[in-house]
Amino acid sequence: MTMRVPHVSRCSRRGPCRHNGKLRYSIYFMPRRPSASAENAAPSLKLSPRGVARLQAGHPWVYRSDIAVANDVPPGSLVRVTDLRGKFLGTALYSSSSQIAIRMIARGEVADLPPLVAERIRAAIVYRKQLVSNTNAYRIVFSEADFLPGVIVDRYNDVLSVQILTQAMDAGPVREIVVETLAAELQLAGIVERVDARIRELEQLAPRQSGLLWGQKSSTLVEMNGVRFHYDGLEGQKTGAFLDQRENYAAAAQYAHGEALDAFCYQGGFALHLAPKCSAVTGVDSSRPALEMAEKNAALNGRELEWIEANAFDLLRDYAAAGRRYDTVVLDPPAFAKTKRELGKALGGYKELNLRALKMLRPGGLLVTCSCSFHVSVPDFLEVVAAAARDAHKSARILENRGPAKDHPALLNVPESSYLKCLIIAVSD
Repeated sequence: MTMRVPHVSRCSRRGPCRHNGKLRYSIYFMPRRPSASAENAAPSLKLSPRGVARLQAGHPWVYRSDIAVANDVPPGSLVRVTDLRGKFLGTALYSSSSQIAIRMIARGEVADLPPLVAERIRAAIVYRKQLVSNTNAYRIVFSEADFLPGVIVDRYNDVLSVQILTQAMDAGPVREIVVETLAAELQLAGIVERVDARIRELEQLAPRQSGLLWGQKSSTLVEMNGVRFHYDGLEGQKTGAFLDQRENYAAAAQYAHGEALDAFCYQGGFALHLAPKCSAVTGVDSSRPALEMAEKNAALNGRELEWIEANAFDLLRDYAAAGRRYDTVVLDPPAFAKTKRELGKALGGYKELNLRALKMLRPGGLLVTCSCSFHVSVPDFLEVVAAAARDAHKSARILENRGPAKDHPALLNVPESSYLKCLIIAVSD
């Protein structure tokens, strides 16, 4: 803003003066001094038209190839994002190393990141209170889906598991506010950080070890759908368990019967949910530590299950060839396609796996088949399972076409936030 100030011409005294009987003024503009906030304004970067179009389509990510101008932007900065003409598009988190160069954090200006992070953590906690029931283990913060890109928080009873995955969220003040807010809002005994070394390397962050961030406790007991599990925050995959399958465990149990095989069983999530409905349950996994925990979980629930340490692909091939039959088969493999280039190979793997399982099912059998590969779309997965059914000469009816539990929300314009597919299928000859 400028300020109009009358300036007296040819007169030494203040105020207007008369010259030849007329009042005379010279008008000039005094520039405003920069405010403290202006002096500390976030750096700006400009996007190419393709990057602008991506934001306008509702996606919060812009790749490095679509950054047109980014001069002297520090790693992990809050940045003002504009188009080539300087039109303001919003505020983002900047990464100096990731191919995802910016992740949008707000449509407006953001002066300070920590207060915004605290506000959104509180909002995420409130959101889960509306959705979560029959469990004390669920996701509290899901990165972009909770408008906190680079932060994942899972609750396991009185222990939280936190992952911090971006330069901006790894900054000291932000890390502190994440822990501080979670500890203040929830009744906890401990907060554990689970470190993904590969992600930290890609983000050019200093190496860290997984460990306790707050409190004294890193292990506990949790309950999902009436089934109890041991949880150790410093062991296991992901944040220690697969909470995204929690509602699918219960759904599968509604239809399970007879003899059941849980392939890629990990710590027994599906197997233990099927046990009350089935005459016998066998879990298969290649990880001995996972099976040891599965056995402890079975004992915790007073169940006796068979656990087999084996490559599930090889075991299913051998069992199918030998004529081994089951009434219920669960397939919950790890992601086959971690990049788009692996899609063709992944689809072949899913087809082969489902073909073997379908051949092993007795008439009236149940197939529960899952994919957590984002690059395998729902139509892709449906077609793969349909092709396997044709080759197995089986009729397959979809009982339920499911995704992750509701505490793992998906953003409509962010397909990357929707990754898990779970089909529950009735199979007949």
